[in-house]
Amino acid sequence: MQQPNKLRPFFENLNFERDDNTMVINFGPQHPSAHGQLRLVLELQGEQVVKAYPDIGYLHRGIEKMAENMIYNEFLPTTDRLDYIASTSNNYAFALAVERLIGVEAPRRAQVIRTMLLELNRIISHLFFLATHALDVGAMSIFLYAFREREFAMDLMEDYCGARLTHSAVRIGGVPLDLPDGWLENLARFLDKLPSQIKLYEDLLTENRIWKMRLENVGIVTPEQALSWGCSGIMLRGSGIKYDIRKEEPYELYSELDFDIPVSDRCDSYGRYRLYMEEMKESIKILRQLIDMYYTTDSQLMAHAPRYISAPKEEIMTQNYALMQHFVLVTQGMRPPKGTVYAPTESPKGELGFLIRSEGEPYAYRLKCRAPSFFHTGILQDILPGTYIADVVTIIGSTNIVFGEVDR
Repeated sequence: MQQPNKLRPFFENLNFERDDNTMVINFGPQHPSAHGQLRLVLELQGEQVVKAYPDIGYLHRGIEKMAENMIYNEFLPTTDRLDYIASTSNNYAFALAVERLIGVEAPRRAQVIRTMLLELNRIISHLFFLATHALDVGAMSIFLYAFREREFAMDLMEDYCGARLTHSAVRIGGVPLDLPDGWLENLARFLDKLPSQIKLYEDLLTENRIWKMRLENVGIVTPEQALSWGCSGIMLRGSGIKYDIRKEEPYELYSELDFDIPVSDRCDSYGRYRLYMEEMKESIKILRQLIDMYYTTDSQLMAHAPRYISAPKEEIMTQNYALMQHFVLVTQGMRPPKGTVYAPTESPKGELGFLIRSEGEPYAYRLKCRAPSFFHTGILQDILPGTYIADVVTIIGSTNIVFGEVDR
């Protein structure tokens, strides 16, 4: 039976020969400011948006169904393709859900490295947001400056895992590699330089009258709207609601770290921009603490759980049982206990979580990804009406959506 198209009533009621100065246009899915394959059907009266209908699905790849046909370790690199601007956050969220399912905790050194990668990934993602958002609004120089610092951060990711965009830098039970020689020194140099560059961005934008005119009182999201639509991350904190999963449901080492949760009660695009700048400063603070923590940990990188996780390479090469167990895990996959688990994490864009239903098989019986961009796309139909066509680009950029995790 064919599923009804939710947009069909809207399209059936459209009259393209109207006398009321109302016009219907398609914004996307090929528009450069649509931030992916977003098709916005906008009904305009003059230059004012009367109605807005986000139409998604142009990038759908069936990732959740793929997860149900792959063994757990096999699926992990696929999570890179969800939020491809912050791949490690996806790797980690999936690995955390599986670890809670099998009852395994990563060693402390692995936790330090993971938290470092997560916060470095947050800086990379926020710099990308700042660059593209500024370019959408017309600030070309910021795009170049922010991408310059982002390249340095991506160099650090590449030095660790060999990849710049799709990292696969986390494993179920830990991390695959220790930090290479000189990596922490390079990270420290990057952290020493970044604050002055963030100040440069702020000097160029924060009091810039054109920037403020384009962002202030544009894209208003009230606290009630944010909660009603399931907003999270900066979209929620930008509406005055102080909620961050790193504080509310701490994972890895966040309960031991000293950092603040920036909040804004402006509820507009300008307030959200300010939060991105403040969050980068908090990530710098976190990374400096983690550098000191690293030197106080032992060298173990993967949890010891032979039933679910392969032994270290030295044992595989020297012990027959470890070799056989490794062969079974690679060819057949682990068999977690029956049960359901949901693990939420605070990705750069908001609450990213994986729900896994296990029936004791090597494949997940059901897997569901809770991606923040999906909810932040839906709210467009609520906040765009009443704004002008020139503000649509600003508002879409302000939500910081990525369509790899919207369509999945």
